[in-house]
Amino acid sequence: MAITVLVPDDEGMTALSEVDGVRGVRYVPGEPLPDAAAEAEVLVPGFGVTEKILADLPKLRLIQLRSAGAEEWVDIVPPGVLLSTCRGAHGGSTAEWAMATLLSLYRELPDFQAAQAERTWRPHGTDTLQGKRAVIVGAGDVGRQLARRMTPFDVRVTMVGMTAREGVHGVDELPTLLGEADIVVLLVPLTSRTRGMVDAEFLAAMPDGAVLVNAARGPVVDTDALTAELTSRRLRAILDVTEPEPLPDGHPLWTTPGVVITPHTGGFVNGRLDRSYAIVAKELARYAGGELPENLVHGEY
Repeated sequence: MAITVLVPDDEGMTALSEVDGVRGVRYVPGEPLPDAAAEAEVLVPGFGVTEKILADLPKLRLIQLRSAGAEEWVDIVPPGVLLSTCRGAHGGSTAEWAMATLLSLYRELPDFQAAQAERTWRPHGTDTLQGKRAVIVGAGDVGRQLARRMTPFDVRVTMVGMTAREGVHGVDELPTLLGEADIVVLLVPLTSRTRGMVDAEFLAAMPDGAVLVNAARGPVVDTDALTAELTSRRLRAILDVTEPEPLPDGHPLWTTPGVVITPHTGGFVNGRLDRSYAIVAKELARYAGGELPENLVHGEY
């Protein structure tokens, strides 16, 4: 008997139509659920879907996310219900964002673009990504993807995970690693361990002129502590996420020197749904075959 899966869009319906043992049922986020929802064993949340939907799914056994982050769901998953992320779908595009913004910062591309708009030939020397020392905090899919892209640019990469393992330092080693880093990239999930981990002490350990890149979640960084370092012009930052988010009008970060802000667009690229549903289909094929999803969340992560 096929497993009923609630899917929020036509792309998902198409992707799951090729998975044996799965029956996709289309629903529209924000509208009443179809009658078939009473039989749904799996929910694929769409944009804007909240925990309210869970009360109407009596046979729910798995929530399969299309995002790599699960912080919005870990505390509200009902007992006995599994939670699986979409790890592997957005690593490449997020790593590409980090490379693009770092290259733009070091090569001062906005300055040259401004000169072009003024029709002014204004050559000047810039810094370079070559030879920089990067500490990547978060050794999962995105971290590995970023390290793979940095290496051909002659960046010396040090990987840091929540726990140490072969080729990966533990977070307890950060105090000694940060002092040698030109670039620190945050790619960790938001958990009780990572919330506020980048505080004044963390930032003070970074050398003058270093760049903090946050592609994790805004609350991983103490915004006031970062703003103080940026205002003093000792550090620079590239932020795809902020705390609060979205960044409200009038917030100090908008006008703080030395910061590049993008509106949480690291994985917001063409083809993202196709890549997401490729992972979703793979996870649900395993589940329909009696196996646990590979991206299963244990505890907070």
